[in-house]
Amino acid sequence: MNLALADIRHNLGRFVLTGIGLGLLMAVALSMVGIYQGVVAEALALSRSLRADLWLVEAGTRGPFAESSRIPGDVREMAARLPGVAAAGSITLSTAEMRTARGLVRVQVMGYEPGRPGGPAAIATGRGLGGARYEMVADARAGLVPGATVTLGGDRYRVVGTTRGLVASGGDPLVFVHLRDAQELQFQLAPPAARRAAAAGGAVASTDTVNAVIARLHPAADPAAVAETARRWKHLSALTDADQSELLTRSVVNRARVQLGMFTVVLLCVSAVIVTLVIYTMTMDKLREIATLKLIGAPDRAIVGLVLQQALVLGGSGFAAATLLVFAVRDVFPRTVALGIGEVAAMAGVIAGICVLGSLLSIRAALRIEPQQALGG
Repeated sequence: MNLALADIRHNLGRFVLTGIGLGLLMAVALSMVGIYQGVVAEALALSRSLRADLWLVEAGTRGPFAESSRIPGDVREMAARLPGVAAAGSITLSTAEMRTARGLVRVQVMGYEPGRPGGPAAIATGRGLGGARYEMVADARAGLVPGATVTLGGDRYRVVGTTRGLVASGGDPLVFVHLRDAQELQFQLAPPAARRAAAAGGAVASTDTVNAVIARLHPAADPAAVAETARRWKHLSALTDADQSELLTRSVVNRARVQLGMFTVVLLCVSAVIVTLVIYTMTMDKLREIATLKLIGAPDRAIVGLVLQQALVLGGSGFAAATLLVFAVRDVFPRTVALGIGEVAAMAGVIAGICVLGSLLSIRAALRIEPQQALGG
């Protein structure tokens, strides 16, 4: 007979309630791990979707994600003539609020030229941008469907397609529009401001401006060499895909990653304390039973097994409930909860370690129980 399972059956109600409480706490910790991974996945989602080997931005900046970057639109032609470049495209990035049937939605607007690098790699529903202006492809997180009409920057756009999983580093959904539409939205002055500038004798700023030019290289081309050529001869800042990925994860979302990581560590420490207290309380409630086992000659390993197995069963059942809960509701979270087999397995190992360490205090207390306590009051 397994003593641990027999004791669990004897106190099943209390054990189930304790497991549910621990499961909710573990669900929060597991969610933090998923959100931590999701922040990184969201930061890299756009750059990976664009499949850009090279990013050309304003000299002295690391834009367009980390810093403001503005370069002339004709840089695209200059980039296309660089040795090793197969195709180049201009892009703009700006944050805006658009009015939908459900109210205002904060989005990041990306302008690009259809047929050139800069558009989404895959369309989930509908189609990509065509030749007509004021069309939009929006990520599904914006809550739009093909055929919907939205107002952005005073103009009405028709949604022709949706993507999935393309959001900005801050979690705002991405929407894709024609480059010309995005340039007018970002760089064109409002009529009153333009009239004031003209009256003051200033020149109205040109809208032939972009935030970056991305390039795809030939398979045999060396991204680092092409980037060095752009820096030396074109007087631009150039980042390879590896540089951009490191910038996004080490700079743009670094503070959020550190904060989530620290919060996860705090939750795990709280879980360890609670597991230790629960197991210790369960052990102290069985003082007479443990003393009786010792009185009839049960070896110490039986006592150790009783406490350790109960701790592992409690932690395992709580973690199983936490995993089911998180996977059931993770699509409701406002941020991506990226949990794979690796993250779940690593978290399971951490919980198992917490249960083992948390049971040491209880095992020590159980082994110090004298057999005579079974006969006393």
